Amino acid sequence: MSTLEQEARYCAYNYHPLPVVLVKGEGPYVWDDSGKRYLDMMSAYSAVSHGHCHPRLVKALTEQAQRLTIVSRAFHTDILAPFLKMICEMTGQPRALPMNTGAEAVETALKAARKWAYAEKGVAAGKAEIIVCDGNFHGRTISIVSFSSEAQYKHQFGPLTPGFKNIAYGDAAALEAAITENTAAFLVEPIQGEAGIVIPPAGYLTKCAELCKRHNVLLICDEVQSGLGRTGKLLACQHDGVQPDGLILGKALGGGLLPVSLFLAREDVMAVFDPGDHGSTFGGNPLASAVALEAMKVLQDEKLVERSERLGAYMLQRLQAIKSDAILEVRGRGLFIGIELDPQRARARDVCEHLMVKGVLSKETHETVVRMAPPLVITEEQIDETVAALEQVLAVI
Repeated sequence: MSTLEQEARYCAYNYHPLPVVLVKGEGPYVWDDSGKRYLDMMSAYSAVSHGHCHPRLVKALTEQAQRLTIVSRAFHTDILAPFLKMICEMTGQPRALPMNTGAEAVETALKAARKWAYAEKGVAAGKAEIIVCDGNFHGRTISIVSFSSEAQYKHQFGPLTPGFKNIAYGDAAALEAAITENTAAFLVEPIQGEAGIVIPPAGYLTKCAELCKRHNVLLICDEVQSGLGRTGKLLACQHDGVQPDGLILGKALGGGLLPVSLFLAREDVMAVFDPGDHGSTFGGNPLASAVALEAMKVLQDEKLVERSERLGAYMLQRLQAIKSDAILEVRGRGLFIGIELDPQRARARDVCEHLMVKGVLSKETHETVVRMAPPLVITEEQIDETVAALEQVLAVI
């Protein structure tokens, strides 16, 4: 059997990948099992912001793997503290709680918000509510899909977890109307990634921060996809000059090598956790900490945030200049761009399959959007190649 046939035979059918088998990566490129090279315009949903197999990150991984890998948080290690110190100072958050996946960090934030509401705000036992937005994507655990507005994510996975209230995204008035004395937190993506790179109105997050402060509600920003340079700022919330009460990071934090995530928050929020309240065997392990620490150093040393701002503006301009009736809108910030297609003229899946033939890998989002979110190490010339391939595909599809 071929690789694709073996996967179809033995793997659960919970993904619908493009029919390509990748075996090697370097910078913004990946290669398939026949040796064909592709430009990666997905970056594993922002996890590969540093580019594939960055030599400094591979070196950090290899050296740490030969020294100490996993001991659990039952003991201290010499690399976790330097990693947390650097990321706390970079983000302006006093404390961090390390986990592995983005969904785990979101679950951590939910637990923190609820316990804070009871211990600090005085919400009655069992009454805490967390406000979320329509179109959100925060992960796929039972609690997280419970407040998804995507029907498929919830279908036949009940009973669902209560305690969440959905409002329209980008509407600060809707947030104000939804807040009650039982509101613990407002969990929001500064830019919605899985919804199709949806950008809220200018000043939206600023208004939300003001409302949260006025009503003693935690503003928690999920920046698993949008954080760490993806949008041309270190954090997407910085476009509105907002410092959230809680911050969720993941994906790029692991440098494209390992799953690393964090929930970061102000002192009084983190103070609600006592030993035994929450934890993870692998969270904050030495291997992950070493890679994440080096990933943050590379982000600074190679000025990847600044590259994202400059090259994102260039790519957005080039994509918006494409003349095609199939395109309804091109939107984005930094290297976080969505191309909205007219479903009567083109299917996003078809566009992605044709781009693959031309050596460009992307993936559809919600059937109508093609995502363009390459590694932050991409060049103008590689962006030009991608745009040219897209123009050719749209001309014939």
